[in-house]
Amino acid sequence: MKIPTTLKHKPVIISDNYENVDGRYAYDTDAKGLSLGLAQWNDRGKVEISAKVWRHTGEKWSRQSEELPLHRVLDLAILVCRTKLHFREAYRYEKLYDSDKPMIDRIGLQGDAMTVSICTDNEKIDEDIKLFQQALSDDDELIGERLSSLARLLREMGY
Repeated sequence: MKIPTTLKHKPVIISDNYENVDGRYAYDTDAKGLSLGLAQWNDRGKVEISAKVWRHTGEKWSRQSEELPLHRVLDLAILVCRTKLHFREAYRYEKLYDSDKPMIDRIGLQGDAMTVSICTDNEKIDEDIKLFQQALSDDDELIGERLSSLARLLREMGY
């Protein structure tokens, strides 16, 4: 299935077989492709690149397709990495986090810092964090494979 090129997001670089590698949903997903292209929200004279996950219902391209600016894609990758790092040591805490200090880290970006914390406003956090840890553990091979590929590419790029 070809990613549409007639919509507002203009694909430039694509992965049009994403449905074959969509983690645990591989070969049974509505996420049919990924693209990097010109953002749909571009104004005349102001061009931004965005990443898009293209979803297809089986009949038409879905309104649930997501488009994100590249910096947000990378911010999500940073958040995933810091989360994985937290859960390597989380077993040390009875609740899988320090309830007296729920902030995990502050990661410097653009002269400020992105705060990474446990969401203690979630009234079921003690239950949900256990479910989260189990799901993260269940997907460890899928996530680890992608992180290894990302690390290799970052090294090749000189980072």
